[in-house]
Amino acid sequence: MKKAYNMIPVPADGELIEYKDGKFHVPDRPIIPFIEGDGTGRDIWRASRRVFDAAVEKAYGGKKRIAWFEVLAGEKAFNATKTWLPDETVEAIRDFRIAIKGPLTTPVGGGIRSLNVTLRQVLDLYACVRPVRYFSGVPSPVAHPENMNIVIFRENTEDVYAGIEWRSGTPEVKKVIDFLNKEMLKPVGREIRTDSGIGIKPISPFATSRLMRRALNHAIERKLHVVTLVHKGNIMKFTEGAFRDWGYKLAKAEFREKIVTERESWILGNLDKDPKLTIEQNAAMIEPGLENATESFKQQIYAEVKEALDSIRKTHGQGRWKEKILVNDRIADSIFQQVLTRANEYQVLVTPNLNGDYLSDACAAQVGGLGMAPGANIGDGFGIFEATHGTAPKYADKDVINPSSVMLSGAMMLDFMGWEEAARLVENGIEETIRQKRVTYDLERMMPGATRLHTSEYASAVIENMGRKMAAH
Repeated sequence: MKKAYNMIPVPADGELIEYKDGKFHVPDRPIIPFIEGDGTGRDIWRASRRVFDAAVEKAYGGKKRIAWFEVLAGEKAFNATKTWLPDETVEAIRDFRIAIKGPLTTPVGGGIRSLNVTLRQVLDLYACVRPVRYFSGVPSPVAHPENMNIVIFRENTEDVYAGIEWRSGTPEVKKVIDFLNKEMLKPVGREIRTDSGIGIKPISPFATSRLMRRALNHAIERKLHVVTLVHKGNIMKFTEGAFRDWGYKLAKAEFREKIVTERESWILGNLDKDPKLTIEQNAAMIEPGLENATESFKQQIYAEVKEALDSIRKTHGQGRWKEKILVNDRIADSIFQQVLTRANEYQVLVTPNLNGDYLSDACAAQVGGLGMAPGANIGDGFGIFEATHGTAPKYADKDVINPSSVMLSGAMMLDFMGWEEAARLVENGIEETIRQKRVTYDLERMMPGATRLHTSEYASAVIENMGRKMAAH
């Protein structure tokens, strides 16, 4: 740890968070770096910090306190250092391990592609974690938004977000297209148009496995019962299809006693109902149309049934599979309509990068939009908690924007630190304030009878309602 980063001194009364043997060790005065954010980030951060400090004070009576430490990124960093993301900011987050940030502007006209993506890649924050839940009273476009209560684990380092691209018409893209057309595609009679831009979509078993591991551990810790792999494997068989297969493989290899796959549940359920079923009969029940399949495909399904019965019938049979975490998968386009019509059937979604980006925002739209959506980017030993919305510069410094995204991200951070009591106070304060219809303009305009509050007033109301919840308990 240095004494200062970007010429800003480290709080003298704070302590380092340590990470040993896969666990965080959080002192009572942890130093937490924060990035204020661009545009509306200034208003949001001032309001949110007051809420966090009040929650910690109310929960622990002064025995714990956060030592906030500002680090620079975005416009504020560029104005001070002529760099959008100074090396010392990344160094500070690496040293202090847990940080929180407001929305950042993506530089225009070259340079860094995205500050958010850069932070994720430099610190290997491989899991984008997006909880989506409904707060009673928030306007929603769906009939039953209360059915939405899921956590999305989005892979953060691969897929098209890896940034491996070549622009149409450049010498570089010509080399790539020539290689693909002449060496890889000619034998199969296909060809890429020579005026194309090219992007590479890497998806690996390593990245998939560590994301799935984190998602399953989350389900175990929170006593959740369904983990769903989301993919477009019916089309992209060797990337997203492999993502699905590697996810299942990891679940079976490392969590065998705690999980059952959906198809295994069918096999075991069939046998529970009729113990005399043959392997062939069971296979026909889990694979419609099997009687018309090729012999090799039939043998493949028979082998699947036999392997499931041999490996888990003793531990998961006779209904015990119903007590396990169900691991299933859904096609990406299908899950979009299912989170609208059957959201209560899903709890944890595990996705490649692009699908997760789309899906998390689509789910957030059902529960009040991005202003109500928290998020985190987590790696082994590091976590950055952040607003999931943009900077909305036209509203900057007007004290009108909804700060709930950062506030709820802070609640996630407090949970991550093991300060659950403070996290619940933040959530309870927000929930009670919304129930009272005391909200910022984005919600007020859609809530008949609501009172419009400024950002700062909303923070005061949340703090006030925290105290009421504390007294009620």
